[in-house]
Amino acid sequence: MKILFTFKIKTSFKEQLKDKYPKVEFLYTTNIDEASLEDIEVIVTDGGDLTSEHVEKAPKLKWVMVAAVGVDTLPSEALQARGVLVTNSHGVHKMPLAESVLAHLLSLERGLPDIYKRETEKKWAVDSLPGEMNHSTALIVGTGAIGGEIGRLLQAFHVYTIGCNRSGHSSPYMNETISLDEIIEKLPHADYVISILPSTPQTRWIYQPEHFRAMKETAVFMNVGRGDAVKEQYVLDALKQNEIRHAVLDVFETEPLPKDSPFWELPNCTVSPHMSSLSDQYIRRSLDIMDTNLEKWVVGDQDLVNQVDLSRGY
Repeated sequence: MKILFTFKIKTSFKEQLKDKYPKVEFLYTTNIDEASLEDIEVIVTDGGDLTSEHVEKAPKLKWVMVAAVGVDTLPSEALQARGVLVTNSHGVHKMPLAESVLAHLLSLERGLPDIYKRETEKKWAVDSLPGEMNHSTALIVGTGAIGGEIGRLLQAFHVYTIGCNRSGHSSPYMNETISLDEIIEKLPHADYVISILPSTPQTRWIYQPEHFRAMKETAVFMNVGRGDAVKEQYVLDALKQNEIRHAVLDVFETEPLPKDSPFWELPNCTVSPHMSSLSDQYIRRSLDIMDTNLEKWVVGDQDLVNQVDLSRGY
């Protein structure tokens, strides 16, 4: 059995794999175009380099392990046509991303940006009284592993959590749960609207101008999911017209965000360079999931964790 890694991993993990699976041949490259794919049974990728042409050149390919959560860049049709099993690293982002969400909200409520600004000015003053998260309401759009962890942390601050998913099924750490069709009804009640939706045909451009008009003028909108959940112009209009208090944007339609984008200059917008889920523990967690699945794979067990339904996009 040959397994190809298409991204750089530490030598220590390579040695660990070699010792644990002596009958498996592990190959490593940082450029999949330069690799021979004829005898490869498993490809471990970050998801951004695999194309339908690569699938065609790998007749023995049976399993693609994605060391990320999003699978929207994969050649889904080619993989489905071949019946290739796909797994992802569902769950690895939940802790760092949830901490990022909490950090942004605490920073805004407790006035940290103003503190940092006044420090550079050597100004001993309080311009306005800071707020609290205590007894506020958060609408968490997307109730998977990440949404659940966000809900857990927010509830520790006595935040009432409303989860939102496709069907409205109950989810952990949500005080109540609604379906995607019910979003606009709950927006007037939410102090924080936190979008962590994946990129799927059902979620692309889901937020329309009427959604922002339905939000409180004091609401904070956060998008830490995918940039194609909302048109940038809709967010810009909402901010410029003060339909909402603030936006925290970690993802955009175009990345990197162009230097001439108005978002950089808006005082009521925080621009984050798609880093809310990044962590120095990310690769370790992804490889731990891969190792768990590989233990099953080598003995012929294909009941792997984190299997992806490519027809649904997650």
